[in-house]
Amino acid sequence: MIAIGLLIALHLYVFVRLTPALGWPVVATALVGVLLLVSAIAIPASMMTRRMPPPWSQRLAWLGFTLMGAFSSMVLLTLLRDVILLGFGWLVPDPAALARISAQAVVILTGVATLLGLFNARRRAAVVEVDVSVANLPAQLHGFSIAQISDVHVGQTIRHGYVNAIVETVNSLQPDVIAITGDLVDGSVQQLAPHVAPLGSLRARHGAYFVTGNHEYYSGAQAWVQELRRMGLTVLMNEHVILEHQGANLVLAGVTDYSAHHFNRAERSDPEAALRGAPADAGARILLAHQPRSAMAAAAAGYDLEISGHTHGGQFWPWNLFVRFQQPFTAGLARLENMWVYTSRGTGYWGPPKRLGAPSEITRIRLVRA
Repeated sequence: MIAIGLLIALHLYVFVRLTPALGWPVVATALVGVLLLVSAIAIPASMMTRRMPPPWSQRLAWLGFTLMGAFSSMVLLTLLRDVILLGFGWLVPDPAALARISAQAVVILTGVATLLGLFNARRRAAVVEVDVSVANLPAQLHGFSIAQISDVHVGQTIRHGYVNAIVETVNSLQPDVIAITGDLVDGSVQQLAPHVAPLGSLRARHGAYFVTGNHEYYSGAQAWVQELRRMGLTVLMNEHVILEHQGANLVLAGVTDYSAHHFNRAERSDPEAALRGAPADAGARILLAHQPRSAMAAAAAGYDLEISGHTHGGQFWPWNLFVRFQQPFTAGLARLENMWVYTSRGTGYWGPPKRLGAPSEITRIRLVRA
């Protein structure tokens, strides 16, 4: 109730601050007001669409989540406009004209950002190439490739076709290993199994591996682990496998989500336990962990590389500015002591079908000799 009340208050704030100043014909101004009213209703309704029957659940989700992204931009631009009017309005010869033009600019920029963000979110993720230099890497492992997908968020707006396009791209890379670093789904196995099914067609020399993200725990982690294993994926839950590649060994470990213990104490994320029993002479030690926050424990355990996701790179401005307050890394390759950390911007999106300044990605990571 507090969240809905705040949402309504923000809509009223935008309505009061913008519509009187627009200076547009009555019909155009009324249309902005109607859109704000629909937004105030559809945004909270979209968060409950999992419980609704199709196809109306999907239509409402598309409407509500798209308006969520649009309103996010509109309220921030309105705040920015008020700061400009308050700080500089008295400097211009015609403050009324500034108020009118800036109000119109907020509406137009919101529309542009929403359409551009929708295009960026719905197009097939680009392949990002990353080379990671590993000290003492055996020559046999030079060029070993890992295709990473993360944070697909299969749900009401991401369905079978979107997932199938990802699978086609990943398979075309012919990787040695495929890593899915969590937040694959937003919904139950019963609802989404047909839309996740294309992942069963993933092909790599040493197989496809999955670790849970926080959204798996929101969606029934145990059921999803069983379903993904049935599909042929290897789920790593605080454990590792040893991959023999051209005569050299590589340790690939995976942990449960950083927050897993809040849902099941027995599944507390433990990078050290995931490495326990691994050969000390392995050519490389790689950890799959959904959240970059696992990196401190991973570095202490002696991994060479952690591959993570979760952040979406912020997904769209200005949220990319705030991710760093919750996670140690936002996107890309970073160094922590003797370990590399790669954080994917994600292959899908959560909530609003909108990406600005944080493009989705399918990552091909290659190990190279330092």
